Amino acid sequence: MNDEQLLRYSRQIMLPQVDVQGQQRLLDSTALIVGMGGLGAPTAMYLAAAGIGHLVLADFDTVDLSNLQRQIVHRTQDIGRPKVVSARDTLASLNPEVRLTAIDSRLDNARLATQVHEADVVLDCSDNFATRFAVNAACVATQTPLVSGAAIRMEGQVGVFANRADSPCYRCLYREGEDVQLTCSETGVLAPVVGVIGSVQAVEAIKVLLGIGAPLDGRLLIYDALGAEWRAVMLRKDPGCPVCGTPG
Repeated sequence: MNDEQLLRYSRQIMLPQVDVQGQQRLLDSTALIVGMGGLGAPTAMYLAAAGIGHLVLADFDTVDLSNLQRQIVHRTQDIGRPKVVSARDTLASLNPEVRLTAIDSRLDNARLATQVHEADVVLDCSDNFATRFAVNAACVATQTPLVSGAAIRMEGQVGVFANRADSPCYRCLYREGEDVQLTCSETGVLAPVVGVIGSVQAVEAIKVLLGIGAPLDGRLLIYDALGAEWRAVMLRKDPGCPVCGTPG
């Protein structure tokens, strides 16, 4: 690292769990963020600011006026622009050292598999089960750590799936036929809630990349904003899971 980088990341480098070696590891890392909406916005901004060397941003939607209440990576002048392009511009101004790849299209199975394989960690910030199931399957196949988040109304949740042989995957938690899901457009969401959940996703991703602390592997962290409460639920690997279960 040069002197400017040492100064930019000095407050992280001061942490014994990070230090210079850890910061260099972050600079050498690639994170795939699926979804540039309410969760992807704060997640991407904090990962860019923290110095993750390469951020791959995937989304095929455009910025709408109703997004601006919570999707803080976008600006009023970005309305009508592809979200990944808007986000790329914001992140580049935040930290011009970060390499940014914008994918303004739906990731089909082959392309998703490639992007997941090339990432050191994947952050699922999408808003539908179809995408979450596809991302999870790709992460299981490549044994890539997955940080999954969700938020609606005044609630949110974060889970980390290490995708080891002995750990649960996202499909162990949700099965086919259970994908009846309300969206923010149907029920609403308090703006800072997605910021809280997205920020926790960024923290967990950094912990995974550095191998520090106790990631939420095998646990689901649930946030109740109205009651100002957090609770953790232990997750078990499902032997009959169609994605990570034991055949036969």
